[in-house]
Amino acid sequence: MARRFRALAPATTRRSAGLALISIVLAIGAFPARAASGTVNVFYAGSLVNLNENLIGPAFAAASGYVYQGKGGGSAAIANQIKGKIATPDVIELADPAVNTSLMGSANGGYVSWYFTFATSRLVIGFDPRSRVAANFVAVQKHHLPFYKALEARGLRIGRTDPNLDPKGYRAIWMADLTQKVYHLKGFEHRLFGDAENPSQVFPEEVLVARMLTGQVDAGVFYLSEVKDLGIPYISLPAQVDLGSTRYAKLYATQHYTTSAGLTVTGAPIEYTITIPSTVKNQAGAEAFVRFVLSKRVRAIAAAHGLLPARVTVGGERAAVPVTLMQYIGK
Repeated sequence: MARRFRALAPATTRRSAGLALISIVLAIGAFPARAASGTVNVFYAGSLVNLNENLIGPAFAAASGYVYQGKGGGSAAIANQIKGKIATPDVIELADPAVNTSLMGSANGGYVSWYFTFATSRLVIGFDPRSRVAANFVAVQKHHLPFYKALEARGLRIGRTDPNLDPKGYRAIWMADLTQKVYHLKGFEHRLFGDAENPSQVFPEEVLVARMLTGQVDAGVFYLSEVKDLGIPYISLPAQVDLGSTRYAKLYATQHYTTSAGLTVTGAPIEYTITIPSTVKNQAGAEAFVRFVLSKRVRAIAAAHGLLPARVTVGGERAAVPVTLMQYIGK
């Protein structure tokens, strides 16, 4: 029977999120340009669900007058839905620039012509504080135990996402392989995860947190933004294996994964992207949302929730970037 424990996010965290929302609205104010109308449909990486649904989305609606409608999922899953004409978003936020390339060019439907890279994160291991192996993770937090020893605990039930549908899924595999190589731990990746698509460990991105909250897994591979946003206890990983440091970009690049759809991705520092795809129905609203997300105040508050700001760069066709968004390049 699933064992429950108290909600991980304390009341103070929820109050601070509410204060942050108010702060955003007051700082940004109503958009002064044209009168806002209609709904802005935003599809985003599932790791952004709490940030988007409880903070950025409501604040955008309050500040702009547009109706915000969001839906989270694995980044590759979102790309598949767009290609399958199941999803027609106005804006997409993905957790890997490589997924954007799978939507670019005539061979891929030409759904994306440009994208901004605007934020970073890193992998961490979140854990259930009531798990029978929680003491091992606490020992890691106190620097009394190497992180990989906690992950080698007998009977550890660890959760991760599908590497074929979500970048965090293949990044988890890379993390384990890098740990194996950097710390000379023969067979570590297979001992930790088994097969890449091990059904006892792999869950949809939007479900993984719930699995841990109900005691069905002891720990999970998450982004820093997820654990900070929800108040989940976690252990940090060394920069050589957490895929969060540009310093180790060459080391990360030794990692590769080919999805079931045939997309081969190469290891790189974690980056989040935002773009307006060709499926857009509310162009003005989409541009307003991108401006909101990239505004200085919103990025600062998102950083406090673990979504770390990065210099905005352009992927794809720079000339295709809407004029109203050019000002953010390089910021």
